[in-house]
Parts: sequence; C-alpha cells; structure tokens
Amino acid sequence: MLPTPAQITARRSAFRQLHASGCFAIPNPWDAGSARYLAQLGFKALASTSSGRAWSQGAPDGGLPLPAVLDYLRELVAATELPVNADFEGGFADTPDGVARNVRAAIDTGIAGVSIEDASGDATAPLLALPTAVARLRAARAAIDASGQDVMLIGRAENFFVGRPDLDDTLRRLQAYADAGADCLYAPGITTREQIAAVVAAVAPKPVNVLVGGPSALTMAELAALGVRRVSVGGALARAAWGGLQRAARQLAEQGRFDGFEGAVPGRELNQRMQS
Repeated sequence: MLPTPAQITARRSAFRQLHASGCFAIPNPWDAGSARYLAQLGFKALASTSSGRAWSQGAPDGGLPLPAVLDYLRELVAATELPVNADFEGGFADTPDGVARNVRAAIDTGIAGVSIEDASGDATAPLLALPTAVARLRAARAAIDASGQDVMLIGRAENFFVGRPDLDDTLRRLQAYADAGADCLYAPGITTREQIAAVVAAVAPKPVNVLVGGPSALTMAELAALGVRRVSVGGALARAAWGGLQRAARQLAEQGRFDGFEGAVPGRELNQRMQS
C-alpha cells in the first residue's frame, strides 16, 4: 500500500532522528520481499542497493536506467513502514542541473534520504574533480531545499572503492561535501579503526555511515564506540543470497545432488511473512 503524505513526513522525521545519537544498522534489501523480511527483524530503516537490485534484474551494478531505479525506490517505500535511504549512485546525470532534476524525482518516490557519490565511471580518472563533485552535491542540496521535504543528503567519497585509497584526499572530499550541505558522510571501503576514527573526526558533528560488506572484526558496538552513527551492508545480503543459490544450483547441475537445499526457509514461513 502506498503511504500517505503524512506517513512519508513521519518517516523522514524518524530517519533524521535516528542520526542524532547512537548507532543503527541500515540493511539493504533488493526487493519488496527482502524489505518486508528485514522490517520484521526490527530494523529501524532500510537502504536501497544499486548492486543487489541490478543483479536481481540480470544487470551489473550501475546497469539500471533511472526509471527502473525510481520504480525500485517506490517498491521499497511501499513495502514497509520504515524510512528508506536511496543509493542514488552519481545522480544519473552529467551536470549539476541534471542531478538536481533527478533528485527531485527521487524525492517524489517517498524516500527519506539520498546518497550521491563522486565516482566518475572513467577507469583512467575514477574520481570526479572535487569542484565538479561539490557542484553536484550543492545542486542536490538545492533540490531538496526547494522541495520543502525533510530528506537527508548523504555525500559519498569513493576513493577506497575505485582504487584510490588516499585517506587525506578522502577526508578533504568529505569535509567539502559537508560544507556543501550533506547531512551525513560516507566513505565506502574504509575498514580499519584508524580510518573510521579519522573520518568521524574530520566531519564532526555530522553523522558518518560505515559500510560493512563482508566479515569484519568490528562489531556494531565497536563501531558505535568509534562514533559511527549508522552501518550499511550494501550488496552483502544480496551476495549472501546469491551464494546460497549458487551452492545449491551447482550441486544440482554438476553432481545431481540436492544437499544444497538443506537450511532452506520453509515455504510456509515465507508465506506467513509475506502476508499483508
């Protein structure tokens, strides 16, 4: 069921309040079913995953066009009563005006937050020049402000994700994005206590998101102690699901065995969970 404007406003307010203190996990469902299941586990917010959704549609990460991404966001917003943060990649536009236009379209889906990253997509120069990246963040900020909606803006520095693990440049970028109006900052790919603490200190008092995309020695409690406000998992849950599918399907295809179905969730339980 589509939420009412009043419900969307309440979700956005609750989402901002989650960033005020403490540390919360924000898992990344790839469809309505995974969103509904995660909501039933007691999470307080959800985030989209560009990679998880793309794989579910037979495309590589970043391979979905804007209309398909907007449909996905609407699907997540309608699936549960939780606020949704949009992984909005680079804004699906080459210019600040284009980013602003597309952010306005994302706001109309009912999301509570939108992330804009600074990866260029060019392997020879994988990060946008800082002035260009800042102009795009400012355009996103202006679009949110003009909408009159309390949607959070998340600024992402992709250094560690695109093979440029320069912590000093990452910090400069995050500080610039904070100054450009980002409400929350994010450097996917940082993993050590020292890196995380440096990011938290660089943009304080603004909240920081940390991505945990695989097994980690750090717990939620330890991340909270470092000053992290929220922890997302990107495509990790989708990859875990694909791992189960891969193991079961390969055993069937290569060995003619059904052992891979051990541990599968009973259909009755899934039916009960998916009832409205």
